[in-house]
Amino acid sequence: MPGLVILAHAPLASALRDVAQHTFPECAARIQAVDVTPDMSPEQAERLARAALAEVRSPQALIFTDVFGATPCNVAQRLSDGVQVRVVTGVNVPMLWRALCYGDEPLENLVSRALAGATQGVMPVGNTRPQNQAYQPTTDAQDHAHHQQ
Repeated sequence: MPGLVILAHAPLASALRDVAQHTFPECAARIQAVDVTPDMSPEQAERLARAALAEVRSPQALIFTDVFGATPCNVAQRLSDGVQVRVVTGVNVPMLWRALCYGDEPLENLVSRALAGATQGVMPVGNTRPQNQAYQPTTDAQDHAHHQQ
């Protein structure tokens, strides 16, 4: 079961880890978060990320980052060998949950599942009102503006 490291701008990594642990508490030992703060050097971020990776790697790991080309992604690319450690950028909650749901699959399949979760989890949502729910004013006021015809 590959470990997961979330490496992102603060406080996103910790927030995503907390969401993952809320939904999948049994996976807590497999997930590490590294929040990259504005005052952190790339070298500091890399040290923290290496330590997090060592905690979860078994021997494979998947690193999620937030934005391609930013410090977290650049650090993650230095840690990845493309075989045992892979990097996926653009992390979101559906991607993370998909990776956790299919965590016992091989790393290559896990990457595909995470990408599918990310893209399938992004969609426009219609602006519809709930059906068959009449508005009920909270007072007995005789104001006609609240009466439905």
